[in-house]
Amino acid sequence: MLPETCGSSLFLALPDDVFAIISGSLSLRDICNLSICCKRLCALVASEKIWLSQCDVVGIVPTRDLVEWREGVLSYKALCRFLVRVKPLIGIWVHQNPELGNVVYVMPGFVSVVGCRIIPQELGPLGIEDGPILWAPVFEIIGDSDGSTTFLLHGREKECDYFYPGSVESVERNCNVLLLEVEPREKRNGHKLSPTKSFAHHPNEEISRKFCRSNSGLSRSQQVLGQSETMVPFSRLAFGDRRKLLETVTGEVRLEVPDFVTGPLFPLLRENAEDFQKDVVLLLQRRSLLLQMYKFGTDHNCTDLKTSAETPADPTQLELSDIRKSLDCSRSCSNSRNGDDGQIHGNNRKSIGGYFRASIKQILRKSSSVNGGRAISKYNSSSSENRYAQLHEFLKSGDTIGLTLHASTVKLSSYRAWPIMHDTRFALYKLPVRVPRADQEYAGLWGGTFGWPPGRPTEDKSGKALFFLLLSYEETEGKRFLIATKILEGTHYVLHPNGSAMFIVNIDEPSPDPFPWDSDADSHPVNVKHAFMGEGIANGYGFRYPGSKPGSLFIVQNGLLAFIWKESRAVLTLQRLNLQELLKKGERVPALPPIANFSYLTKSYSNVFAGFSNTSTCSSSLRQKHI
Repeated sequence: MLPETCGSSLFLALPDDVFAIISGSLSLRDICNLSICCKRLCALVASEKIWLSQCDVVGIVPTRDLVEWREGVLSYKALCRFLVRVKPLIGIWVHQNPELGNVVYVMPGFVSVVGCRIIPQELGPLGIEDGPILWAPVFEIIGDSDGSTTFLLHGREKECDYFYPGSVESVERNCNVLLLEVEPREKRNGHKLSPTKSFAHHPNEEISRKFCRSNSGLSRSQQVLGQSETMVPFSRLAFGDRRKLLETVTGEVRLEVPDFVTGPLFPLLRENAEDFQKDVVLLLQRRSLLLQMYKFGTDHNCTDLKTSAETPADPTQLELSDIRKSLDCSRSCSNSRNGDDGQIHGNNRKSIGGYFRASIKQILRKSSSVNGGRAISKYNSSSSENRYAQLHEFLKSGDTIGLTLHASTVKLSSYRAWPIMHDTRFALYKLPVRVPRADQEYAGLWGGTFGWPPGRPTEDKSGKALFFLLLSYEETEGKRFLIATKILEGTHYVLHPNGSAMFIVNIDEPSPDPFPWDSDADSHPVNVKHAFMGEGIANGYGFRYPGSKPGSLFIVQNGLLAFIWKESRAVLTLQRLNLQELLKKGERVPALPPIANFSYLTKSYSNVFAGFSNTSTCSSSLRQKHI
C-alpha cells in the first residue's frame, strides 16, 4: 500500500457517511484521540454526522428523536455531551417508604430526562395497556444549548406548584444512589459559580476534555476550590441539620410555576404525526422558558428570550456572607427576626433577607445543642468517625449555597434484588433491572392484579390493586430460582412490605398442578407453556417477616404469568411492562412538598402521594382472598 493511502489519509479519503458508520464502532475516547492527531482529522471528527452517530450509540432515544432534540442545542456534539452524562440516571429508582411503594422512573423527556413517580393505584376495567397510569413529577434535568445540565426539583406547597432550581453534580457511570443535598460554593472573579454557564464560552473544547478525561469523583465546586480535603460533606451533618438546610434552601430558591410552562414534560406517543409535532413545538418553547427562569429567576421577563446586557444574580445560589456576619448577633435580635418571618420572606432574594438568616441561626443553635450532646468522646477512637460535623464548619466552605443532585456509587447490601437503605438519607436507590436473555427470559419489570381473567373487575368492586414486581434470578446450591420482588401495590393500606418476595419458584422443578381455568378474558382457550413449583407470600410471622405457602407459576400464552396459591386458589396475573409507553399515556397528578416529593422518609403504610378516588378501600378482604 502506498504511504499516501495509509494513516490519516485513509480516513480523510473516506466519504462522510462511510466514516460516520465506522465511527459508530469507536468509543468517545477514540473519537477524541482522533481529533488531536492533526488539524484535518480534527475537522473531520467535528462533523455533525460523526456526533449524530455517537448520540445514536449512547442509546437513550431513537435516531428520529435525536433529530428533533438537535433543535435545542448548538450541535450534535453538545447533545452527545448531555446524553452521556445523564445516561446512568435512566431506570427505576425506589425508596423503602412508604411501604405501599415509592417508584420513580427516570425517562427521556425533550432534551431532558424526567423523574416520574408511579402513584400506588387501582387498575380500572381498561387494564394496564389502555387505562391511564397515574404519575407525579419529581425532577427534571434539562440540557442547555452547550450540553450542560440544569436541575429542577418539582414540588407543591399551599396549593401552588413550584420549581426548585439547583445543579447536577458528579454523575458516576455506575451510580446506584441519588442524593438531594445542599452544597456551599465560592465566588470566582467576583461572580457566583453557575453550573449552566461554566463552559458556555468554549463548549466544544470542554466537551472533548470532558469525554477524554477520567472522572475524578469530586463535585464541580470542590474542583474549583482545590481544597476538597478540608470541606465538610453534607452527609456528615446531623439529620436535623440536613433537613433544616434543605427546607430553608428550597424555601428560598423556589420559583412559582407560571401558566406558560405547565405543558407536557415529554412528548406523547407517535400515534398521530400532526399532534406529535405540535407536542414537539410546545416542548421546545417550554424548555427555552425554563432555561430562562433557571438563569434569571421569575423577576426576569421569561417571554422575552433576548438576554439582558446586565448579568443578573444566579437565582440558584444564596449568599452566605450575611449569615456568617449574623452569627454573633444576640438571641433577642434573632427572636425579633423570627417573629417577622412572613414579612421578611418576600424581601430581597439576592441577600437572602432576614428570614434566611433567622432560619440558619435556628439551625445553628439546634446543631450546637443536639450535636454537642451526641458528640462522641475524642478518646473513643473506634467511634470517632461517626461524629456529626457542626453546621458552622459546613458553612465555612463557601460564599454561596445551593441545591445539588449527586448521583453516586455506594457499596450497598441487598436482599433478593432489594437494596438495604439508609433511614436518614434524602436519597433514591436504583434497582438492578436485568435485561432478559436466553437463560433468564422472565427477568425485568412486571405488573398485574389479583384475579382471573386479568384486569377484569368483580361485581362488588370496580377496580383492582395494581402491583409492580421486579423479577430476578438467583442460584443457590445448584438450583435456579425466579424471585418476584414487590416494589409497588395499589391497595389503600399496605399488605406486604416493600422488597418482599411475592413468590419464589424453582424453574428447574416442573409443577404437576393443572391450570384452573379453560379460557381467558376474550373466551379464548388457555395455552399453558410451562409450570413451575414454588411458594407464595402469606401471613406468617408478622408484617415484616411474612410466611409462605405452596403454589405454582404458570407461563400462559401472550406473555402472561400467573402464580396460583395452592390452598386458597388465589391467582396473581402479571404481564411485562414498558413504563415509558405507559407514562406517555398516563395521567399527571400533583406532587408532594419538595423534599418529601424527592425522598419520603417517614414510615407509612398508606398512600401518601395522592388523594384520588380510585384507591382501594377493601384491603382487608383482599388479604383474606389471596392468603
